[in-house]
Amino acid sequence: MKTKRQDVVWFMEVDKEDLHLVGGKGANLGELTKLEIPVPPGFIVTTQSYFHFLEESNLRKKIGDILSKLNPDDSKQLIKAATRIKDLITNAEMPKQIADEIREAYEKLGGLVAVRSSATAEDLPEASFAGQQRTFLNIQGEEEVVSAVQGCWASLFEPRAIFYREQQHGLDHLRVGIAVVVQRMVQSDESGVMFTREPVSNEDKITIEAVYGLGEAVVSGGVTPDLYLVDKKNFAIIHKMISRQEWQLVKRPKGSKDIEETNIKLPVPDVLQGKQKLSDREVLSLAKLGAKIEKLYKFPQDIEWAKGDGKLYIVQTRPITTLKQIEEAQLSELQDATVLLRGSPAGPGIGSGPVRIVQDTCKIDAVKKGDVLVAEMTTPDFVPAMKRAAGIITDRGGRTCHAAIVSRELGIPCVVGTGDATKKLKLEQMVTVDGAKGNVYDGKIAVKSAECTVKLPTTKAKTRTKVYVNLAEPELAEAVAARHVDGVGLLRAEFMIAQIGEHPRHMIKEGRGKEFADKLAQGLTAFAKAFNPRPVVYRTTDFKTNEYRNLKGGQNYEEPEENPMLGYRGCSRYIKERDVFKLEIEAIKKVREVYKNLWVMIPFVRTVAEMAGVKGLLAAEGLRQSQDLKLWMMVEVPSNVFLIDKFLDVGIDGISIGSNDLTQLILGIDRDSQKLAEQFDERNEAVLMALEKVIKATAKRGVTSSICGQAPSVYPELTEKLVEWGITSVSVNPDVLEKTRGIIAAAEQRLGKTAK
Repeated sequence: MKTKRQDVVWFMEVDKEDLHLVGGKGANLGELTKLEIPVPPGFIVTTQSYFHFLEESNLRKKIGDILSKLNPDDSKQLIKAATRIKDLITNAEMPKQIADEIREAYEKLGGLVAVRSSATAEDLPEASFAGQQRTFLNIQGEEEVVSAVQGCWASLFEPRAIFYREQQHGLDHLRVGIAVVVQRMVQSDESGVMFTREPVSNEDKITIEAVYGLGEAVVSGGVTPDLYLVDKKNFAIIHKMISRQEWQLVKRPKGSKDIEETNIKLPVPDVLQGKQKLSDREVLSLAKLGAKIEKLYKFPQDIEWAKGDGKLYIVQTRPITTLKQIEEAQLSELQDATVLLRGSPAGPGIGSGPVRIVQDTCKIDAVKKGDVLVAEMTTPDFVPAMKRAAGIITDRGGRTCHAAIVSRELGIPCVVGTGDATKKLKLEQMVTVDGAKGNVYDGKIAVKSAECTVKLPTTKAKTRTKVYVNLAEPELAEAVAARHVDGVGLLRAEFMIAQIGEHPRHMIKEGRGKEFADKLAQGLTAFAKAFNPRPVVYRTTDFKTNEYRNLKGGQNYEEPEENPMLGYRGCSRYIKERDVFKLEIEAIKKVREVYKNLWVMIPFVRTVAEMAGVKGLLAAEGLRQSQDLKLWMMVEVPSNVFLIDKFLDVGIDGISIGSNDLTQLILGIDRDSQKLAEQFDERNEAVLMALEKVIKATAKRGVTSSICGQAPSVYPELTEKLVEWGITSVSVNPDVLEKTRGIIAAAEQRLGKTAK
């Protein structure tokens, strides 16, 4: 430990052991430089310099006094306090010795530089401060660099940074240090982001995004990048999606009048707009650098890269996590832990807790907050318990089973298809669920970020093809509606009815049919209100007999069936049990009195006559198609494909392909079968033929078409085909909304179908 104060250090002089001296960003750049990764050269103004500045300028007490009177929940007071502190820092004189060392170091580096904050915490190195402090690009000149360093110091007291330290960690503001990285700017011909693990499916593939010009265009979502997928095992390019790029961000030319605008937009030459941004050789070179960096950190990385003067550079790297980083020691503990069970990864994340085995739905109340729910398989009436769980484990099921779909929607770690979890695990046994790898570990693993979710690249690109979301939980409606989404393409009724908890016929018998309709209307209102005026496509009840039997009173009305998946469900019920269906219609009508954006979709329609009958029943009860009430039909039975034109003749406004059931029925595979999970694939030739036939038939008739199964969430190449065939919307889970829109935008550009 050196006693002499270090004001400025070069990248080569530091590594991960110097985190408190140079911050996370500085330590990473030092590690990469020592590993001989091509990093633009630079130096770091240390945290010791910052602390010395506070002492020499007599600012510590002044800042402390301002913060001691602060209520961080009062936004006006917070902004006022932050402004006062930042003014104190930027107006104070930097100690001469520190300023001279910065000038001397810059003189050696020379040229244009980027000046970036690298924050750390004195006692909490795992705290993340990403994105809270300032970055200054294209800085040139000694005094300008000194001024930018002081600007970074001041940004430690941005309102969001103060709030974060107060609310998230309770940190002492004056013990949190900040270092500043000064790095030579790469004048990028191309740039972008690389993930060393596929950020949507979490597969062990390297994902590279590339654009012309500066990488800020990727981060902002203003430009749809090229996408390259590389197999990490043999470094072969397994997928490419080339996007047309009409403009790029570049450094502001010298002499520009607008000195505040560091970067400007310039058109990409016509000859380059549709070309691949990186050569295959460059893609593989970049992928190998990414693998090398991941090996160093022993954790998947989110890497920023740039190409200038024909060379590839790594500008920055960080773990692929949301708020917190997982330390190396914790990762090794996870890797060395005893694996009790292996299954299919279903809900990314890591969660620990005592085992709670539920063999019967009437015992779901035994699951308390923080327990790990273990069941043979889940059904909609498990949802209340699933919400409380720290993790979910099932004996059966694949990636499209109920447990998998719900866990992803709720953000709960989940492993399905373990085979014998309910027999092998014991009540109260402490386990850790790794939903990303599909492993169940013995004991509680000390991973501090139980919310270790994959960080997704975002995009606000406009698309002609609408991007809808699949939802079922009223509690999620407002949060998801606030995102860049065009509406709800699949609103499932089952969870709302499971929360009502009683069989509708049982309630009718007790004279409480109106109560059922009112409760259902309450749930539907949450979605219609949150998304208004965007459409909410409500799929009417598709409970199977075994699920209905689990509701209170259900055993009096539901006969046991050998195969409920192919039994008495969906549209067939509406025709034979009109009194029950009328309760659902009443709920829809009640919501539509206020919110006209609620539409209707009929599931599991076996025959043309059934669809015509339900349409007539809806009309008779006052739900007639109009400009603001569309009637859709699910396409999930092969007869829908063979007779698509006859179904369209009935007069429906749209169809939505349920790719899970359709694939199951075309291939004759139980989608919950663990042994057949690998063969269940929506990309099968027969399934693709069905999808193409239906989409093209509806497009020809001017009828809207959508898809709401799992396929678009998992297979980018399938999404491209859907766009090519003319699908009008895609509905996916909330976790892949932004990524899916990016895939669609790129496909539309390639096909010349860009949004107007």
